[in-house]
Amino acid sequence: MKSQDSHPAVLGRERVVRNVLVSLVLVFLVVPMLVPLYWLVLTALRPNSTTNTLPLNLLPTNLTLENVIRQLSDAEGFLTYFRNSLITASASMILSIIVSVLAGYALSRLRFPGKMGLLLAVLASQMFPVMLVVISLYVLYNRLGLLNSYLGLTLAFTTLSLPFSIWMMRGFFDSVPIELEEAAFVDGTSRMGSMWHVLLPAVSPGLISVALFSFLNAWNNMLIALTLTSSPDKRTIPPGFLATYVGEYQYRWSDAMAGSMIVTLPIAIVFILLQRYFVQGMTAGAVKG
Repeated sequence: MKSQDSHPAVLGRERVVRNVLVSLVLVFLVVPMLVPLYWLVLTALRPNSTTNTLPLNLLPTNLTLENVIRQLSDAEGFLTYFRNSLITASASMILSIIVSVLAGYALSRLRFPGKMGLLLAVLASQMFPVMLVVISLYVLYNRLGLLNSYLGLTLAFTTLSLPFSIWMMRGFFDSVPIELEEAAFVDGTSRMGSMWHVLLPAVSPGLISVALFSFLNAWNNMLIALTLTSSPDKRTIPPGFLATYVGEYQYRWSDAMAGSMIVTLPIAIVFILLQRYFVQGMTAGAVKG
């Protein structure tokens, strides 16, 4: 005779209660994350004169697209910052992929003196405070004439992204069986050919992870971009927004939030489409080896 606890109706009620509790916990965790996004959109669609009034109005009233239109037509401000960020972040992403793939492959497949020391040096480079790196970069770039240049920003962003990117790609290459590469060698394929035709397709989630990580690292960087640029025509989005919308005598929160909403939307869409590969890369390649 079956016990009462194993009755299908009882098990069904327990499953429903468990699902409800899990849903409530998830809602409790997600709502605090969505509130800033809601406030960003709400502020972006309101006149700036209503953003500093008390008490705060949390309801979507007096909405307008004037702030968004004004940003999209600001050729000397928002559009310039957007172009600069797109150029430097894309260049940093491409350079990070090339260097991290070559370095990760060498650290995974090749044997040479000092390999472990080089690995530790790459890892230790992430332990230095960013402020120390910024000061050193500023002095170096000032002597080399790389301040206020796309090349200087690209190299600086890439420098910050490479340590983690190299370790990630090295972990992904370690996860590919060496027998696949040896079979390619038997067929007459060169080392570069085996890496291109055999290894890179196998580590494609790692490539996507490195691309997203390096692009977002450059796109969102504030300290490096603010330190290495001083002219408005070379500023990226973070320092450009700070210099344009916030000052001693002005707080253009509606314009700042409208610009933030515009630059966040395409990044969020790309991240949602590729999040499966990014999570796989962060949780697999970065911890192997």
